[in-house]
Amino acid sequence: MHSDPIADLLTRIRNGLHAHQMHIDCPMSKIKVEVVKVLEKEGFVKGHEIITEGKFPMIRVHLKYDSRRKSVIHSIKRVSTPGLRVYRAANELRPIRSGLATQVLTTSQGVMSDREARRRRIGGEVLCLVH
Repeated sequence: MHSDPIADLLTRIRNGLHAHQMHIDCPMSKIKVEVVKVLEKEGFVKGHEIITEGKFPMIRVHLKYDSRRKSVIHSIKRVSTPGLRVYRAANELRPIRSGLATQVLTTSQGVMSDREARRRRIGGEVLCLVH
């Protein structure tokens, strides 16, 4: 069992990108699926699918590369950890790297990007930073 399943997902994505894999598999949970949906919506991954074969369901994340086989994700970091939670109010959410980076937040209205949270004027816990 992992103490931080979101960090496990991000590490698997990071390792898959370094190995130039087309997809990665990770044990499924609702929060992981929501994080991957935000990454897909923001254009950092091609897509995802839920694999129910076997004993436990898995989530397969299809990684995205540009025409020169460089990964679209340059950096993916965990911000809020189980030992140190990081919260941001709606007025504290600012565009990072002129809007090229995305923060994934969990809010009272679900998991969303910082762009969506600014639009809805709500804050939350910052899960990760992707650019």
